[in-house]
Amino acid sequence: MIITILLLGILYVILYDYYVHHKRSGRLIRLIPGPPSVPILGSALLFQCSPQNIWMIRRYFVVMYPVTKFWVGPECVIVLRHPDDLETVLSSTKHTEKGRIYIAFRPWLNDGLLTSKGNKWHTRRKLLTPAFHFNILRHFVDVLVEEGNHMTKSLKGSEETVIQDLVSFVSEHTLNAICETTMGISLRNRDTFEKQYRKAVHDIGHLIIHRLFSPWLFPDLIFALSPTNRKQAKMLKILHGFTEKIIKERKLYHERTKDRYLKNIEINISPETDDAEVIGIRKKRLAMLDLLIAASRENDITDLDIREEVDTFMFEGHDTTAMGVCFALLLLAEHKDIQDRVRTEVNDVMEETKGNLTMASLQKLQYLERCLKEALRLYPSVPNISRSLAEDIKCQSYIVPANAHVSIDIYAVHRDPHFWPNPDVFDPDRFLPDQVRNRHPYCYIPFSAGPRNCIGQRFAMYELKAMIAPLVYHFYLEPVDYLRNLQLKMDMVIRPAHPVRVKFVPINKI
Repeated sequence: MIITILLLGILYVILYDYYVHHKRSGRLIRLIPGPPSVPILGSALLFQCSPQNIWMIRRYFVVMYPVTKFWVGPECVIVLRHPDDLETVLSSTKHTEKGRIYIAFRPWLNDGLLTSKGNKWHTRRKLLTPAFHFNILRHFVDVLVEEGNHMTKSLKGSEETVIQDLVSFVSEHTLNAICETTMGISLRNRDTFEKQYRKAVHDIGHLIIHRLFSPWLFPDLIFALSPTNRKQAKMLKILHGFTEKIIKERKLYHERTKDRYLKNIEINISPETDDAEVIGIRKKRLAMLDLLIAASRENDITDLDIREEVDTFMFEGHDTTAMGVCFALLLLAEHKDIQDRVRTEVNDVMEETKGNLTMASLQKLQYLERCLKEALRLYPSVPNISRSLAEDIKCQSYIVPANAHVSIDIYAVHRDPHFWPNPDVFDPDRFLPDQVRNRHPYCYIPFSAGPRNCIGQRFAMYELKAMIAPLVYHFYLEPVDYLRNLQLKMDMVIRPAHPVRVKFVPINKI
């Protein structure tokens, strides 16, 4: 009986594989070039290697410019890297559903803003947009500046001038920044709590990548029985426990203040009155989590709805920004002339404000902003995004069929020599107004583009400035590990395969 079921299962897989490759969409996809593929497994065996080697497989996509495909079992991914094709997909309101890659995120993020679709996505986007209103950001800049100063002070208080693991050092501060601003909770003096969370984020990233390239783990039933699922369960306990604790503390704050701020939450987009801090929660910082709690009071969303959005923003708000800060620091360390120019600009602004950064002073750091944009070009925090097509589209000379999963290779687009002369060179002047004006609008998309662009991109840019400006003001940055020797690895965000080091030499201020 067991043998019969096994044989029938094998026969089903063979027939299904034949059907997938020979139906209309399969025939269209077969015309698109791609790496070697075998029946049933596709190119899956090619990806059974270390995360850094998976990253190196990108060479196939460079050679097969500008449209490539690869099969992972019965699923095919079409990789796009021409700005015209990116515009076709990202600018349309038809192709807003995320691709199958995001299915692996659902046990963690469920139906948060990153993974949701249709009416739920539209409703949530509308609900959360006020959390990033200009006046809300104005209040939050104080917190971002404070966190940047705290990071600088921690370096000053250290006897070591070389940070041995830059990513870990920076992400500790970006995690606290996202907690204090969009969540209203401080993680200071909770070292074990936040370290467990950051480690779980990194670990589940490896697990997600492994599942995405292992077609035998696609079926939920088989995955549920696998050791990978047992590892995932342990990570989810930490990740969900972290966000549930944050939500519980914020709800307690509103209960103790008798919901008086929630009752006028729309008014609170304007400057607010003073209030005492409660259980370490930032006073007056009504933002994303508070919008969600207010909606739950009206029975518009459930506690699970709140958690999935908090999970989404905790991940996206700290990990992506941490990588942006790290690569910007590495680039500035290697380019002393550019670093000196940034320092001169920061010094001038600091002199005007007597050493205190504000939203207005951060806006004056235009050269630093160009450096950050160029750093995000070379090392976009999210190197790939995915969409599921609602209808056939034409990409260069190929027809990509409806329901195909397309991957937007942001990293490759940002280094395309057809649109970026000397693409591997760090040149902030690429973002001078006249240069930007004459460039294809979809050859630079570090925060995605179109209807599903990043809701927090202005927040992220202020945070990058607030973190880096005080470091450049107080320290000379010197390289220890060089980017030319750096190995990247396949992950949810762009990430070095090994710890990277930077030397911070204190500047004696008179």
